[in-house]
Amino acid sequence: MSARERGPREHLTFSFSSGTVPGLTATGAAVADGDDATLPVARRAVEREKRDWGYLGLVAFTVVLLVRPQDQIPGLDALHLAEVSAIGAVVAMVAHRASRRLPMLRITPEVIGLLVLGAAILASVPFSVWPTGSLTLFLEAYVKVLIVFVLMMNTLTTPKRLREITWVMVVCCTYVAARSLVDYAQGRNLVEGDRLSGAVGGIFGNPNDLAMNLVTFVPAALVAALGRGQPVSRRLIAAASVVCMLAAIIATKSRGGTLGLVAVVLVLMILGRKVRPGFAAAVVFIAVASIPLMPASFTSRMASIVSEQQDREEYTGSREARSTVMLEGIQAFVSYPLTGIGAGQFPNYSPSTRKERWRETHNALIQVAAETGILGLLAFSFLIVRAGMAAAATRRMLAPPRRRGPDIAAAAMSDAERREMLTLGVGLTAGLAGWFVCSLFASVAYNWTFYYLLALVVSARELTRARLDAVRPAAARPTDRTTSGVRASSTPLPWPPPAAERHPRAIPRGTA
Repeated sequence: MSARERGPREHLTFSFSSGTVPGLTATGAAVADGDDATLPVARRAVEREKRDWGYLGLVAFTVVLLVRPQDQIPGLDALHLAEVSAIGAVVAMVAHRASRRLPMLRITPEVIGLLVLGAAILASVPFSVWPTGSLTLFLEAYVKVLIVFVLMMNTLTTPKRLREITWVMVVCCTYVAARSLVDYAQGRNLVEGDRLSGAVGGIFGNPNDLAMNLVTFVPAALVAALGRGQPVSRRLIAAASVVCMLAAIIATKSRGGTLGLVAVVLVLMILGRKVRPGFAAAVVFIAVASIPLMPASFTSRMASIVSEQQDREEYTGSREARSTVMLEGIQAFVSYPLTGIGAGQFPNYSPSTRKERWRETHNALIQVAAETGILGLLAFSFLIVRAGMAAAATRRMLAPPRRRGPDIAAAAMSDAERREMLTLGVGLTAGLAGWFVCSLFASVAYNWTFYYLLALVVSARELTRARLDAVRPAAARPTDRTTSGVRASSTPLPWPPPAAERHPRAIPRGTA
């Protein structure tokens, strides 16, 4: 099949110019991982996948970012492991794509949104209360986010890779949770008397951040533990991860984290049927069974969410202080709606009317609005909405057709891949909901967590769309004919279609 017959999207979406989509044979049929021993074309694609140093560099960077070995082993900090692994991954990715004459950046709405948000951050520098600080945030934090996002988009090109990188993040979060629980048992890394903080720094540096990140990735472990088609060993590991992360979330006594966990449970109850029948009932059972195991100090702190008096008496009015600082963030946005006060500079913003000085806004949306103005707020809100839309689009493309007709996804992926992508999509959607609720109580607009989630859901959507586009021309075949008339076939589409029927634009994109 020539490049012209394949159509343009396949070449632009994947880092392969040999005429194959990873995971598909030369005839377009889906191949499960490990089943390609007698298929030379697919085997060559798999070998190229194994030698993709850009992807391996991404895995290394993710481990260093989450586990932070430089915080635990003296001397490693001088090696700059995160920077080295990221630079190596990017160089390998650039070389890989340049050798195949592929574009370095695929323009999607999410990429445009990231660029606009970056422009808003940079535009806030001249008007910042501390220009050097805002410029440093852009160069040392946001530029890295952009680079890693592009790296993920260009290397997460198969269901296997999406599964692997998600598992890497789950395992790393489990490690941090387990170490933190050991510290909790020994009375270390506690704040406010009895609240658990992260055993490592970075994005796990305080109780609320630790809870938010665990809430974000515990759904991926839960759907793996309760889903179908997983090896028993993997399900047991996933179940242990769920227990460990839930225990750590409870130990943080984070009210925002608890509300995020409630959002996760609600989403899993709604979408759980896509994972397996009875999934929602299992989630409810786990949630109800966990309540008696919660310590009295946890339930007392959660009760202060709705009791202002209890919060004032037992927790020094932290709820009132948080409301005050949020209002101060809104007032800063109203005062500087176009320019903001400078990215990352709300703690340094100190007008005479401010009561809660040197504090963050404790709300990601207010944080972006106050610091970068209306342009940054619109761009950040757009990215959050697009993340949800990308996850929904992937589930919709992989769902069986509602009407009797060709099941294009069945021709594009094996049953195992399709089930795995659907399960992963449900876990990421629940994680996104949990992160969003937590972000309403934390200043995490520039943290890595959301942008990793965004890259995962967008990569899943692009991968699924490319697979469907690769087989969609066959949907133009005439319907099966019977003596009573014409009927649509519900069997998977054969590939390739007859030569006279091959046309990449036979069906408008998105009508599958």
